[in-house]
Amino acid sequence: MQTIDWIVLLGTLLFIVLYGAWKTKGSKNVKDYIRGGNDAHWWTIGLSVMATQASAITFLSAPGQAFHDGMGFVQFYFGVPIAMVVICMVFIPMYHKLNVYTAYEYLESRFDLKTRSLTAILFLVQRGLAAGITIFAPAIILSSVLGWDLVTLNIIIGILVIIYTVSGGTKAVNITQKQQMGIIFIGMLVAFFIIISYLPEGITFSKALDIAGASGKMEVLDFSFDFDNRYTFWSGIIGGTFLALSYFGTDQSQVQRYLTGKSIKESQLGLLFNGLLKVPMQFFILLVGVMVFVFYQFNASPLNFNPKGKEAILNTEYAEQYTELENKLAEIHSSKDAVIKGYLAEQKSDNKNLIQELNKNEKEIREAAKALIKKADITVETNDKDYVFIHFILNNLPRGLIGLLLAVILSAAMSSTASELNALASTTAIDLYKRNVAEEKSDQHYVSASKFFTLGWGILAIIVACFANLFDNLIQLVNIIGSIFYGNVLGIFLLAFFIKFVHSNATFVAALITQVIVIIGWYYDWMPYLWLNLFGCALVMTIAIIIQPFLGSKPKITA
Repeated sequence: MQTIDWIVLLGTLLFIVLYGAWKTKGSKNVKDYIRGGNDAHWWTIGLSVMATQASAITFLSAPGQAFHDGMGFVQFYFGVPIAMVVICMVFIPMYHKLNVYTAYEYLESRFDLKTRSLTAILFLVQRGLAAGITIFAPAIILSSVLGWDLVTLNIIIGILVIIYTVSGGTKAVNITQKQQMGIIFIGMLVAFFIIISYLPEGITFSKALDIAGASGKMEVLDFSFDFDNRYTFWSGIIGGTFLALSYFGTDQSQVQRYLTGKSIKESQLGLLFNGLLKVPMQFFILLVGVMVFVFYQFNASPLNFNPKGKEAILNTEYAEQYTELENKLAEIHSSKDAVIKGYLAEQKSDNKNLIQELNKNEKEIREAAKALIKKADITVETNDKDYVFIHFILNNLPRGLIGLLLAVILSAAMSSTASELNALASTTAIDLYKRNVAEEKSDQHYVSASKFFTLGWGILAIIVACFANLFDNLIQLVNIIGSIFYGNVLGIFLLAFFIKFVHSNATFVAALITQVIVIIGWYYDWMPYLWLNLFGCALVMTIAIIIQPFLGSKPKITA
């Protein structure tokens, strides 16, 4: 990185932190600190909701996911627009009617305190883990780029977010997320057009799509009912809808974004805005990854995109074998150049088949390289999906733009982590502390408690980040964590909304049983993780309905 990159990167991050802290200093009451004064317009809500979900993991992992597996991952988001409509019709009017600070307050009015507390705890567990991952993701990048200690970077990133989140609460999060989303949109658009400009002369965008299509990267829709395939139209439209309903409708990190709205209409418009833009935005981010793939069809790429992989193997007995694999990769790359040009000139199926065969051989070579790296050093992460985009950024973008793209990734990390810490603190303060420990305290006391809990959750998130590791890839890890808990939580809310004869004891017991079963199901890989959302939701509702006659207290219905 050059001096100009450092100026762009540090200037962007410091502006966000200082602006957020200054603009929202002096929140004196719970309404201002947790609900942002209820003065947010729909565009602020929409961008804040989008920024909360679009963490650094999105901009780090999604291009790498598309580089390796193509555009099919976009099907994961197909349920979002459906979920937005349902939430606008059911959830938002209910939350506004009861004038709640958190989503889980409603559950006490419908059931009882223990059900509210249990649901809040389920949220705190899964979102606390996810907050650590959103810090960990960009820390990996910068540790690779700068050679800094990973733990030190986790601490630095966490502290930056804690500063303005503790200072200004929800309003600080909302205000800074508008700037962060602006930086993100600009950065990704710049990256996309630069990639296109770097393609060889005569390779237009349409031809780049032809190359990607011939390589199997443009297969967006999969209508198969293959249960072993994680991403199909059906898993996205069904499992994805239930995940989105749970996330946007019951996860306090999202609910808190639209509870700040000036009115029901502003909150609804903000969510609909997010629903309309979410799938196109994710499609575009994945398309950036596909264009990076096309770029590397004409330019040399490393055998493993994680730089620590090659470092680990250089001075071992496997170094010579690794070099042989690099030579084979270079031969495949050389062959590809002629085959791709032949395909573009003649569009023959023989050339297309040859491209796919070369891609298959390349994949086998990369897998062999991962096995060698693992033999050389078992602690080195061989899964390199999350390193693909950052490798392109660092090795190909001009000065200044490297700093901008790193600022994009870090801005996304800060926006998502800030929302999570803000929601974790609000839930802890309002749902647990206020209702179970200290009910009769002043408004200022609960503001101070919220700030203390924000700091505490920030420290815990840093600790989780320090002990985290790559899974399959980061974007999947976060969604897996969510899917383990979200279906159960959504089922509790659906019972509250629609199944009026089910009461608190049945719901509480069913939720405990369901959570154990879902965790077992995930551990033994009963189904692709997206389906856990539907499974958990259906299971808790079914169990509650079945055991209700055996638990005789009357339902509490006040909503």
